[in-house]
Amino acid sequence: MLFKRNDTIESYTVISPIKRGVNAETYRVKDAQGIKRFLKLICTSQLKHWQTDESGTIVEVDIAKKIHHHNLCDYIDSGIMVIGGQKYCYLVNEFVNNETLAESITRGKEYSIYEIKQIIIAILSALNYLHTLSRPVIHNEVTIQNILLDLKTDDLKDVRLIDFGYARYLDMSNCKPGLDDLNVFYLAPERFAGVSCVQSDLYAVGVCLYTLIYDKLPWFCDLGRCSDAEKIERLSRQRDRPLAIPDIDMFELDEQLINAIKKALLPNAQDRFQTAVEFIAALNGSVKIDDPDMLRQMIVGGDERKRPTKQHKPAEGEGFSAIAGMRELKELVKTEVIDAINQRERYEQYGVSIPNGILLYGPPGCGKTFFAKQLAAEVGFNFMVKKPSDLQSRWVNATQENIAAMFKEAEENAPTIIFLDEMNELTPNRDNGNIHQMQLGAVNELLANMDRLGEKGIFVIGATNYPHLMDPAILRSGRLDKKFYVAPPDFEARKAMFEMLLKKRPYDFGLDYDKLARMTENYVFSDLTLIINDASRKALMAKSKITMSILEETITNTQPSLKPRDIEKYNKIKIQMEGGEIEKSRPRIGF
Repeated sequence: MLFKRNDTIESYTVISPIKRGVNAETYRVKDAQGIKRFLKLICTSQLKHWQTDESGTIVEVDIAKKIHHHNLCDYIDSGIMVIGGQKYCYLVNEFVNNETLAESITRGKEYSIYEIKQIIIAILSALNYLHTLSRPVIHNEVTIQNILLDLKTDDLKDVRLIDFGYARYLDMSNCKPGLDDLNVFYLAPERFAGVSCVQSDLYAVGVCLYTLIYDKLPWFCDLGRCSDAEKIERLSRQRDRPLAIPDIDMFELDEQLINAIKKALLPNAQDRFQTAVEFIAALNGSVKIDDPDMLRQMIVGGDERKRPTKQHKPAEGEGFSAIAGMRELKELVKTEVIDAINQRERYEQYGVSIPNGILLYGPPGCGKTFFAKQLAAEVGFNFMVKKPSDLQSRWVNATQENIAAMFKEAEENAPTIIFLDEMNELTPNRDNGNIHQMQLGAVNELLANMDRLGEKGIFVIGATNYPHLMDPAILRSGRLDKKFYVAPPDFEARKAMFEMLLKKRPYDFGLDYDKLARMTENYVFSDLTLIINDASRKALMAKSKITMSILEETITNTQPSLKPRDIEKYNKIKIQMEGGEIEKSRPRIGF
């Protein structure tokens, strides 16, 4: 600890150090008037990128200044100081004569169902306040370690929800948590994909409720010495098992409360409680909660029920952070699609519909499939990839049956993103006289299943190089609502891709990324990947680092996939898709 008893931290005198965390230390202090306070000293250099906003403000401090609720600790003061050449931020909150709920249980305190409900309802009251602020806040670390009992009043309605180190505003971009610093058993499934939402906090409350009643975690496995990926895999396997509901004798533990626990811990966010108020109503008994066994296999008193199908895993990937360039496209998709998915309630409140799907179109090799996969990872959805060869059949009606089965599977495992590659092969224009009757049936089946997908938790991403050959009906509102052109990478995107693909390889210092980007005009993403892989192979054989000369030689020997006439053709297709008219004498631009 940096400070000991009687040391001063700005205008505060240390009464006693409390603990040292990953990037912060905490202290009991007193102010100039002798009033006890709680002080958190944050080392700014050890913060993760997502713990600050675009202006460099620490999110935890910004949130602390804006919140005031009976079940949260009030903000007192904050500031910046320099210690040993490093910058620190101190955050001062009101002091509560306290112990955490975890500490209380460890020393043998037992709580009745009535008392447990009081604690949980108080925490839900705090969360409801946070979730309904003009700029909603997601706590992201609701655990029994972060529930503080006020020993001065000894009233369970006075418990506090503390520690906003992982809190984020709902409108901030998604980010995957580092699992070494968190109790992973409280994290909702979507949190592993970087998604933070209202339902994620309520899932964690469900874990607290189960733990307080049954004195154990709902799903547990040994995660010692595991990487983050291994932790997620092991815990996911545990959660694929039915939730155990032990047979215990506790007064007021009734079917309504058990069903509320089950609902809170369902794997899919849209099946859980949607608001803290809804959760509170279930605990108070003012709304009846039916047994959610139909949504998830449960074990209740030894009676096993089967789920419809095994859950798909969320899409693997790092989200949009893994995509070099495409800034304009990412911003468009975030505004038009991701915000609508993540803020469904707000959009519905304003009568704004959730899009059914999008079409990604453009030249081959520009990253449409990769973009779709990272979009699924960005929103934390399950991900299904289907090509025409997976669905089409030479048998009568078999293609329609395959399409219907695909949508049924996606709905059973919702929320799901279905990625349909080469979509023009599945939906040829029905006005074309050469279309076969079996193809016509497949188009009709796909159109029938595309209606009201948002309500079923399904989102479709189509990809094609030839959007002008698709049936117009699939591109109308209510089907593939949004159409995005995935262009060949521009200068900044090519530069960013060289930097991204080379950063984990043994490259020579002083690479001129600007020159590499200039040398690869008209090269698509697949071309750049080939160049870097070939250059890496040459460096490996030469037992050297990847040098500028090796990269330049490789570029010289690699021809771009697209010719100027190809790019001109796709520019015309883009104009056509956007409703513009092609000028016959249109000059060739940029070549």
